[in-house]
Amino acid sequence: MIRLDIFSDPVCPWCYVGKSNLDRALAENPDHPFQIQWHPFQLNPEMPPEGVDKRAYLEEKFGGKARVDAVHERLREVARAAGVEMNPDNPSRIPNTLDAHRLIHWAGIEGKQSDVVTALMRAYWVEGRDIGNHQTLADIAATQGMDRDATLRLLASDADADDLQSRDEDARRKGVTSVPTFLVAQKYVVSGAQPTEVWKKVIAEIQGGQVQA
Repeated sequence: MIRLDIFSDPVCPWCYVGKSNLDRALAENPDHPFQIQWHPFQLNPEMPPEGVDKRAYLEEKFGGKARVDAVHERLREVARAAGVEMNPDNPSRIPNTLDAHRLIHWAGIEGKQSDVVTALMRAYWVEGRDIGNHQTLADIAATQGMDRDATLRLLASDADADDLQSRDEDARRKGVTSVPTFLVAQKYVVSGAQPTEVWKKVIAEIQGGQVQA
């Protein structure tokens, strides 16, 4: 098996598109060699715990309503071209994603990590749900076969929060500056929402012995 380490944030639209592209390549190559692990990277590490109003935040960041509308339309075009369902206008808030990353970490312990990442991204980008809310996160966990009550108890505690923040900071120190960032075999860095064809080529190269673990 070849390790594929993925640094992402569920509220990153490019991470959603990039994961969808990768998933298609994996589905077309069910004997793929990847052992996937997801790692935390908060786009907005200073975000208040309760999050902020998304529209107001983006209008201040980009310089007005028209600029945000243009960004959202560009995202819709990219998503359509990639065959990804996405409505950037749906989410009303930008959450602090530390708790979402904690859920992803716990899902990894149960072997459900990629499924939970997909569920979180879909909940945010398609359904417009607040994935900073503990009840929402517990509901998402339950849909993927995790114990809802246990998840709520963990979210109500500080379990693994320091560890996830340290891992985020360590990734930045090691040069991760944007997401998605993919690390293949702990050697080769692939940045951005790469097309499905790129991943199919990578898989073929690995299977052909051109990439070693």
